Amino acid sequence: MKIIACVKRVPTTEVQAKVAADGKSIDTTGFEYMLSFYDDLAVEEALKAKEKHGGEVTVLTLGPSDASKELREALAKGADKAVILVDPSWHTRDARSTAKALAAKIKELGADVVFTGRVATDRDQSSVGPMLAAYLGMSCVTDVVKLELAANGGNAQRESEAGVETLSFPLPAVITCDKGLNEPRYAGLKGIMAAKKKTIEETPAQDVPNASQVLAVELPPPRKEGRIVGEGAAAVPALIAALKNEAKVL
Repeated sequence: MKIIACVKRVPTTEVQAKVAADGKSIDTTGFEYMLSFYDDLAVEEALKAKEKHGGEVTVLTLGPSDASKELREALAKGADKAVILVDPSWHTRDARSTAKALAAKIKELGADVVFTGRVATDRDQSSVGPMLAAYLGMSCVTDVVKLELAANGGNAQRESEAGVETLSFPLPAVITCDKGLNEPRYAGLKGIMAAKKKTIEETPAQDVPNASQVLAVELPPPRKEGRIVGEGAAAVPALIAALKNEAKVL
C-alpha cells in the first residue's frame, strides 16, 4: 500500500505574532517551528496503516528547506521517505495553491491513501485536505476520530453537532485526522539515529498563483484584564449583567 502523510510546519505556541511592514502578512523573524498538531496524528495513522497492510509511508510537505527538521521527526518515527516541495514564499500561498502543488507531486508518487491533519494550527482553515481529494479525484472523509482501513476501502467515524457519523468509503482516499483518532508515538533513539542518515528529497514546488489576495492583516485588540464582580450567590446578578452587556454572550 502506498501511503502519504501531508504535513505542515507551523509556528510554536510561544511565538508572539507581529504584523509585517507591508501590513498584509506576519513578520516571522525569530519564529521557531514545529509539526502541526493534527498533522502529527496524520503521520501516526499513516504508520499504523503501514504496520497493518504493509507498503511504505512518504511524508510530504510544502515549505522551505528548513522543514527538513519536522520531516526527520516523522522519519525517526518510522516513515520511509520524505519530500519537501521547496518554496521560500510558502507562507504566502493560499489553500488552493498549496493543494494543487501537493496534488501534482502525489500524482507523480502514486498513493492508495493520503492522510492530512484536520486543520493546520496556524491558519485554521480546514481547506487543503478536501481540495486535495478534489484535485486527485479521490474519496474524502474529514475530521476522522476512528478508522478501520482495508485493502479496498474502509469505515470511518467523525463527530458532528448531530452526533457521531459512521461512513464507508473506497480507496484511494484522502483522510483528514482529528483529535482522538490516535496517540502519536515518540521516536526511539534507534529511529532518530537512522533518520539522520536518510536523504530528504527536495524539489521545487509547482508555481500555482493564489486564487485569493490578502488585503490587510490586523492583530486582535488586547484583552481587558479580568475582574471579580463579587462573591457567592449575591454576585450572580452582577455576573449575568456583565456577560450580557459587556461580553455580549447572553
